[in-house]
Amino acid sequence: MKVSIITVTLNSEKYVEDTLLSIFSQTYHNIESIVIDGNSTDGTISILQKYQNQIKFISEPDSGIYDAMNKGIALATGDVIGILNSDDVLFDKDVIMNMVKSFSNEIDCVYGNVILVNEVNKIVRKYSSSNFRLKDFELGHMPPHPSFYVRMNAFQKYGSYNTSFKISADYDLLLRFLYLHKLKAKYLDFIMVKMRDGGISSSLKNKWLLNKEVLISCRLNKVDTNFLKVYSKYIFKWRAFFPIIFK
Repeated sequence: MKVSIITVTLNSEKYVEDTLLSIFSQTYHNIESIVIDGNSTDGTISILQKYQNQIKFISEPDSGIYDAMNKGIALATGDVIGILNSDDVLFDKDVIMNMVKSFSNEIDCVYGNVILVNEVNKIVRKYSSSNFRLKDFELGHMPPHPSFYVRMNAFQKYGSYNTSFKISADYDLLLRFLYLHKLKAKYLDFIMVKMRDGGISSSLKNKWLLNKEVLISCRLNKVDTNFLKVYSKYIFKWRAFFPIIFK
């Protein structure tokens, strides 16, 4: 089984080499590393050229991160595709080996756990998908996108990332694949990716936009949800921080 890992870069010189090295160090070797660069102006291109014999990469303007991901999918020749962000790394050298072993003829896609780290590489939070259920999409929840690996034919059947969404096309894609089209998924009970804190959805303004787009995606895909359902997830988060108040 060939695995295509797509990485999108834009002025990513600080961490992208770590990202690539985490791919190159994998014990599973049938991996195609694809990098789609948005015409970086820092040292990113020099780093990519350094590894040009180990990756496929293009550098040109794009219409945003999801447009770049779609370009990567169009270039991919793997049986299975995953996305690894340019400031994230695979958790250890056996991630892809263990992921591939989990696939069978009955499985369309897999997802697992990720950890979030800060600037000094200290673990801030662990995201586990062990309790995820399809109905959680109605609350705006989804499995961690960087841990999601899916067969190529899913994109061929059901389309790629909807670029009309600026911040939540990953939610929309997983919603379509898992909730709407019922792809057969398997949860992997191990950490797959180490993510760096501070993604595009971390600010309050972007959280508002994300939830707005989540509601639009649900409406387009005829998912039974509403404003109160989607925002109720924050109540559960507050309970975790203020258990005495919510007793």
